[in-house]
Amino acid sequence: MEPDLTPKEEVVVEEPPVPIKSGATVKEVAESLGVGTPDVIKKLMELGEMATLTQTLSDEAIRSLADEFEKKVEMVHAADEVEEEPEYEDAGEDLVERPPVVTVMGHVDHGKTSLLDAIRETEVAAGEAGGITQHIGAYQVHHDGHKITFLDTPGHQAFTAMRARGAKVTDIAVIVVAADDGVMPQTVEAIDHAKAAEVPVMVAINKIDKEGADPNRVRGELAQQGLTPADWGGDTEFVDVSAKTKQGLDELLENLVTLAELEELKSNPNVEPSGTVIESRLDPGRGPVVSILVERGTLKQGDALVAGAHWGRVRAMHDFRGERVQEANPGDPVEVLGFDGVPEAGERVRAAENERKARQEANERANRLKTEALARRQGVRVSLEDVFARAQKGDLQELALVVKADVAGSLEALADEIAKLPQKEVTVNVIRDGVGGITESDVMLGAASDAVIIGFNVRPVGDARAVAEREGVEIRTYSVIYNVIDELRSAMEGMLAPEEIETTVGTAEIRATFKASRVGTIAGCYVTDGTIRRGGTARLVRDGTIIYTGRIASLRRFQDDVREVTSGLECGVVLENYADVKEGDVIEVFETRQVERELE
Repeated sequence: MEPDLTPKEEVVVEEPPVPIKSGATVKEVAESLGVGTPDVIKKLMELGEMATLTQTLSDEAIRSLADEFEKKVEMVHAADEVEEEPEYEDAGEDLVERPPVVTVMGHVDHGKTSLLDAIRETEVAAGEAGGITQHIGAYQVHHDGHKITFLDTPGHQAFTAMRARGAKVTDIAVIVVAADDGVMPQTVEAIDHAKAAEVPVMVAINKIDKEGADPNRVRGELAQQGLTPADWGGDTEFVDVSAKTKQGLDELLENLVTLAELEELKSNPNVEPSGTVIESRLDPGRGPVVSILVERGTLKQGDALVAGAHWGRVRAMHDFRGERVQEANPGDPVEVLGFDGVPEAGERVRAAENERKARQEANERANRLKTEALARRQGVRVSLEDVFARAQKGDLQELALVVKADVAGSLEALADEIAKLPQKEVTVNVIRDGVGGITESDVMLGAASDAVIIGFNVRPVGDARAVAEREGVEIRTYSVIYNVIDELRSAMEGMLAPEEIETTVGTAEIRATFKASRVGTIAGCYVTDGTIRRGGTARLVRDGTIIYTGRIASLRRFQDDVREVTSGLECGVVLENYADVKEGDVIEVFETRQVERELE
């Protein structure tokens, strides 16, 4: 048998990218790439950057190095890392029914909070600034022996990011739509978030007691969004309710219980507790106050906890009514005291063996975040210099801000809205943000950076106000997020260079030229459009090309000097300091004016 001499196709196995933590040092990058540290330092020098062994590198620098060494890398950021929780063998007897977590979403004016208020019989809605729920909270109700946990997410567009996060920790989404208003853009956003989170959706058509209410029209509009009512042959439950008269509330709760039973929501209360931060704030009297939704295990007083870069021990726990409790089961929302700081809303919470272990894990996370922040600052050094250079040329300006808010959720929502502002010519640079009152430190940073201080539901503390007046730092405080964005937009528009608008005043065609000893070449013109004015700014156009821009020095009609000549008349034109005019050339007279610009 003759050997097979057919050339074999070479199979190239592509190497997987090398994972490198953001903010890695030169030494760590060299080890990850499998190259010598001196080679990395040499490459960095060739790229114009001097670095030592322990210096952190920006993501961009690491990617550039990888390209130089023909390696592929994958940057790993602390914020994107999902902390692995221990695997448990959940035996059938260990699993117990847990309350469904229900997220209520909808347009800002459609009565979402009033509906929750009616269910809870509290007075929450009355105290909300601008009609917008400023903080995410959680509440529980009982119905026919079943508990239901409501996660109250703000329904306005500004809180899109928070609402999306709320939908991820929920089991059922209730979309509230006003019977007299119908589907609005925020309603569609809420539906999209619920679909993205892959949770069952239920619709509450509110305000059915109002004049002009048309629940069937709303059903039709929602059917077009893919939510077909069950009584129309679809799979979405619709309930007609009135938060004002409490009509339909029992039916709403009954449907939620039924839907939860179909989902078979169960959890193991006998494992290490874990959950999610719903909200967090800094209370002047009690310190950091963290609202936690327990999702697994039983959280008890004295437990050591880790939440991102923060740690603590449960010194005290209160339920949604404010009553002190000793433990919280899966599906229960509780307010926890004892953290060392304010973790971000949406952060995962889990128990640690002890306080020492919790502190160690939180510190490691905090160091990662600090290292990444340092690497980012190093990475943007060149771009910041570029921004400064462009600002010097008048191409770009920067509005520096120090932003403080009462809770992490508000701070996140505010940052999300600021990021949406157009920043092509005027950039908004948030040089510090945080939770709590406006301090002297904030004011001094504002003074050093020529920054404006924005306070959302917070006020200056201590001598901060006096220091601000002394240093000339502006402090602006707000209680409605849209006022912040509107004023920022106005400030940015005020920093834009005014736009020059050109208006054509008149056009004339040169039909003959004459030499005059005293004035030079005279252009004999016929005014084809508008008005030609003596002293006006003009350009000379030949074959579509502008060959002169200047001023009309002389304008005559027959033997008389005139101020202007209108369309349909002939005239003689002398251009200032320019004599090369020819038959067929066109003279355009124009005016320019400056107008205030708006952000796109």
